[in-house]
Amino acid sequence: MRFLNHLSILLQYILPHHLLTWCVRGITRIRFAPFKNNAIKLFIRIFNVDMSIAQEEDGSAYPDFNSFFTRPLKPEARPIANNPGDIACPVDGAISQLGNITDEGCIFQAKGHDYSLEELLGGSKEMAALFSRGAFATIYLSPKDYHRIHMPLQGKLQEMVYIPGRLFSVSKFASEQVPRLFARNERLVNLFETEAGPMAMIMVGALNVAGMETVWAGNIPDKVNWEIKKWDYRGHSVEKEIVLAHGEEMGRFNMGSTVILLFPEQSIQWNTRLNAESAVQMGQPLASAC
Repeated sequence: MRFLNHLSILLQYILPHHLLTWCVRGITRIRFAPFKNNAIKLFIRIFNVDMSIAQEEDGSAYPDFNSFFTRPLKPEARPIANNPGDIACPVDGAISQLGNITDEGCIFQAKGHDYSLEELLGGSKEMAALFSRGAFATIYLSPKDYHRIHMPLQGKLQEMVYIPGRLFSVSKFASEQVPRLFARNERLVNLFETEAGPMAMIMVGALNVAGMETVWAGNIPDKVNWEIKKWDYRGHSVEKEIVLAHGEEMGRFNMGSTVILLFPEQSIQWNTRLNAESAVQMGQPLASAC
């Protein structure tokens, strides 16, 4: 098995990531009923997907595989932590790592690997300065997980930055083998102002992730070329401000990946019951604002 894992990583250095992902995007939107129904049925069985919490429990009712993959849940399935100062987990998944950003501006990826905060943020020294010596959490979404992303606390959107890159797998094994993985992959940085200060929610693309979507801008890779692109929302009028409530949906992955959260120094305290590899659900207490 370890040999096969190493072989898969080697192939990822060689294969055309974006072409493969473009093909997956087309396949997951096929509406031919026998194909999409069998694909959904097989996926549910292989990954043991709990459809009892889905708003629509019948897999064949979804128009295509992507609609099933990004399925909404019943409102009661994921209660949102609502004690004063609670910071809710934005996604279902597992904690890859969480902790503090080092004095040198490095974020821990896995044993033997870290990457720079500035590189993660597309080379922006100004944004990196907001989170110098701050806190981070990296959360991995597995195929069976709920793939919509929600707000950890209320926030007003300040800036969105698309950063092109590779599309390596973001599995645990890949993070242990590919140096600077999260700072090399395609990603979307969403900067919010919150009661805990600035907060960055970074959506990290991966192999077969056929689109990172936000509720205010739609599918981002459809709107960009192979270059860094920024959207500044600070100058919007009050009527056009984008303010999302605590627990409100902010985006989704069309196929799964990873979310990285960044907070300023001494602004939050992580839930002491969580550590690397802890399973988490959207809405549960992830941290508390100081």
